[in-house]
Parts: sequence; structure tokens; C-alpha cells
Amino acid sequence: MARHVCGQRLNALNRAREEEREVAPGRTQTTWTFNGTTPGPILRGRVGDTFVIALTNSGSMGHSINFHAGDVSPDDNMRTIDPGESLSYTFTAKRVEIWLYHCSTAPISVHIANGMFGAVIIDTEEGLDEVDEEYVLIQSEQYWSDGLNVGTDATKVVAVQPDVVNFNGYPFQYDHAPLRAATGDRVRIWVLDAGPNLDFAFHIVGTQFDTVWSEGSYSLRRRCSNDAALTGVDCDPQVGGDSAAQVLPLQAAQGGFIEFVPVEAGHYSIVNHAMSYAERGAHGTLEVTD
Repeated sequence: MARHVCGQRLNALNRAREEEREVAPGRTQTTWTFNGTTPGPILRGRVGDTFVIALTNSGSMGHSINFHAGDVSPDDNMRTIDPGESLSYTFTAKRVEIWLYHCSTAPISVHIANGMFGAVIIDTEEGLDEVDEEYVLIQSEQYWSDGLNVGTDATKVVAVQPDVVNFNGYPFQYDHAPLRAATGDRVRIWVLDAGPNLDFAFHIVGTQFDTVWSEGSYSLRRRCSNDAALTGVDCDPQVGGDSAAQVLPLQAAQGGFIEFVPVEAGHYSIVNHAMSYAERGAHGTLEVTD
């Protein structure tokens, strides 16, 4: 893999458009998307990179795009544009995180619930510690309307009555197509709560997280004292430590990552530990083999 040179200009071309998608078994409806998928494209860069954001509205209503990774004025950059219009703006990534982006046209909750969100991962300039497997899971909610051409019921969104809670746009999909790792692998999972409403208590049954990053800093880092976790000083990232966490708790729009090493083969359930949400689709499987 080519070495990433920090300070690159990265183009993020997004097209807002309606798309007929299967959003759950037996349900195909109209969704509002960036580039035809929910979530939209997962972008990645490093601190110092400049992102060139371009949005074209190919839909039938007003849309916009709000990148949490950029600290820029929203007045013009995140304005709503009509069908057929385009806008562009730039920002420089300054801080490590998994950042949400979403349509910010009112009602924002409905635009997010109907599929208009994605993630931007920003690494450190030198890159994070090496891992064997790396995944991204974005939790969101679906609020079904009776009319499939509408998709989302705004009344349900306001009342916070989701029909489905899911990872990466489809309920239970990683039970049918599990994430995979081998015993002894170091696994990193980036986690983001796109909302628009619910919290996300991220947990993997049978594991303990020896590294936890959330909202801009480490709370645990393998083989680090609590004081050293933020800076990495006097840390040995190749060796496990004695501290661990069981949950990465996130509110809507928050993100982070966890790391762990599975020591036995088996099928490890990935859940929102608010279990009624897991039972509505925020559930998957990590399959670990020898």
C-alpha cells in the first residue's frame, strides 16, 4: 500500500438522490441517499488533509450536506440547494475521530432517518496502531410509513417510535454475513451513532475492550497507564494491559473506536446493549476461527 502523505487534497463528490432500496427483509421503499447508498460513502484521511466537498442535488426536493469533520461556517457551505443545483466547499481535517456527515435540511431528523448520513474517519498524521482487522459500524434507525414511496413517517420520528434499529443501513445483516477474524487477531471497530434519536451502547458478547477511543481521546489504551493513555508515552501498543471496558456508550452523532483480541474461536454477538434495540435489528455476529 502506498504511503499516505499528509496534506493531500481529497475529493468527496456526493450526489443527493432518491433510491428504491430494500431496507429490511420484505420491505423496499424510497430512500434519500448520498451516492445511492445508506450509509453514504465512508471517507478516510489524516490530520492535515484537505477535503474538497462537492454536492449535486439530483433529487426532487431540497438537500444539503453537513460534515462534522470540518469547522467551517454553515451559512453558505451547508445551505440547502434546490434540485439541479450544486455547491462546493473545503475544509482541512484537524482532529482524529470518526465524524458524522448528514443532510441538514429541515426536518433534519427525517432526512437522516430516510438515509442521508455517512462517516469520515480521520487518522493521526502518522497513522494509528496497527491492527489485523478493521471494521466500521454505523447505527441508525428506520421509521416506516404506510406509503413506500414516502419511506419515513415523520410522526414516528418525532415520537421516537422506530420500526427498526440497524447497523450500516440494514437490520441483522451481519448475522447473515458475519464480520470475521482469527484467534489472536487484534480487531479495531469504528463505531458511530447516526441517530437521529437513539443512544448506542456498543458491546460485543464474550469480549473485553482493551483500547477505547471516544469523542477525541483515549479512555483506555492497551498497555498504558490512565495518565499515559492520552499521549501514548510509556505505552507498549503490542502488548495487552490489565484494564478493560465492556461498552462504548454513544449518544446521537458521537463516535469512536474499540480494540480487542479474541482468544477463542466462536460466534460473538455484536449488539446495542439497550437490548430492545438489538432485538429490532442492532445486532450482528463476529465469527472467529482458529
